[in-house]
Amino acid sequence: MTKPLKIDFVSDVSCPWCIVGLGGLETALERVGDLVEAEIHFQPFELNPHMPPEGQNIVEHIAEKYGATPEQSAANRKAIHERAASVGFTMKTSETSRIYNTFDAHRLLHWAGLVGGQKALKRALFDAYFTDGLSPADHDVLVATAEKAGLDGAAARQVLSSGQYTQEVREAERAWHTAGISSVPAVIINDRYLISGGQPAEYFERALRQIAAEA
Repeated sequence: MTKPLKIDFVSDVSCPWCIVGLGGLETALERVGDLVEAEIHFQPFELNPHMPPEGQNIVEHIAEKYGATPEQSAANRKAIHERAASVGFTMKTSETSRIYNTFDAHRLLHWAGLVGGQKALKRALFDAYFTDGLSPADHDVLVATAEKAGLDGAAARQVLSSGQYTQEVREAERAWHTAGISSVPAVIINDRYLISGGQPAEYFERALRQIAAEA
């Protein structure tokens, strides 16, 4: 019998391990087939909530935040690019890439969760940032990305310009922090099981089968 699963995928659109984790989860869901019927909700988390709209160079940012040298940053980028490629995603970040504020992207994702098309928008935002090098803080970029995901561009612009869903996103972020989520991706299944990090498909598959057996 197919088991329904509610999956909350807590992540940021500028988090490279989040696309890796999403790819692993999606592959695992394909592998388990009719064993489960998953409903994925993308939840907001900002890695850099105080980042100004113009952003900051990625190497400079990583050095300030984690103490990494340029060589360490380059090695980490290479490893993440390889992991992303393993789940079919093309990541083109480089030493000239920038980290941006993502709050407005989360507001748009909240809206997409209400009108439909949230997963398509999440994927399109990952493409825009990691593959095309565009800023998720730029409203023109966000509107174009929404249209690419099949959403109404005029409605998306209205959401962005009005400040709509600011309170809802802030409250959701606080709720996840209160629940103990301090790093992403964090995958919460049926409000009970937590899977942390950009895990491979095999890890997610084992977890899904075990959770389905216990459900």
